[in-house]
Amino acid sequence: MEYKILFKDYNKALKQNRLLGLKCADCGKVTCPPMMVCQECAGTNLQIQELSGKGKVVSFTTSYLNSEGRENELPITIVLVELEEGPWIMGNLDDVDPKRVNMNLIGTRVSLGHRVFPGDKYSAGNAARPVFSYAEI
Repeated sequence: MEYKILFKDYNKALKQNRLLGLKCADCGKVTCPPMMVCQECAGTNLQIQELSGKGKVVSFTTSYLNSEGRENELPITIVLVELEEGPWIMGNLDDVDPKRVNMNLIGTRVSLGHRVFPGDKYSAGNAARPVFSYAEI
């Protein structure tokens, strides 16, 4: 069995502000970030789909610990976002002071961007990661 989307392809698309997921032809659910099988039914009949990157915050946390070499970026707010297409993904929240975040963040509309983060001794180098900002209404 082969991956429909390799990490390098997902990463390349994210660097272009394009979010790729996989739509299951068996159950219709969308999996993101891409995996080898559908996260709903474990089916392998998957098709690459570009997602809108828009959604709403369903949970968040503020972290006072960061990856090696990124300690100067603290604190950070990490959000769990339910995308319009269904899947939930995590990313940093970009345009809010983490010291001012409160429960009013839940349900807030956000849209996807990206930031390229440096690699560390545990990774294969620089990689793009999802970063969310308040959505235009």
